[in-house]
Amino acid sequence: MEITLQYFDGCPNWKVAEAGLMTLAAQRPDVVLTRQVVDTVEEAERVGFHGSPTILINGADMFAAGATVGLACRRYMTPEGAAGSPSIEQLRSAIGAG
Repeated sequence: MEITLQYFDGCPNWKVAEAGLMTLAAQRPDVVLTRQVVDTVEEAERVGFHGSPTILINGADMFAAGATVGLACRRYMTPEGAAGSPSIEQLRSAIGAG
């Protein structure tokens, strides 16, 4: 399974997502985690970047519902409310579905 973490350095939320993904990847030897910096509006439009962080599981954004393309920090609805990254449980569920 390939997981790509897309982000830009101006938004710190990707580090929270990365920590959760690294924890899950350590438990799943079939997971290959890569990072992709998206640093221009043009690149965001070209790759369909839904904001930082975007998590692609086998090329699909499992959290894309309602997300717009652009170079911005992204918000996720979690059981605890809006957050800058999916919860570890949401990531685990998405990886299981991927």
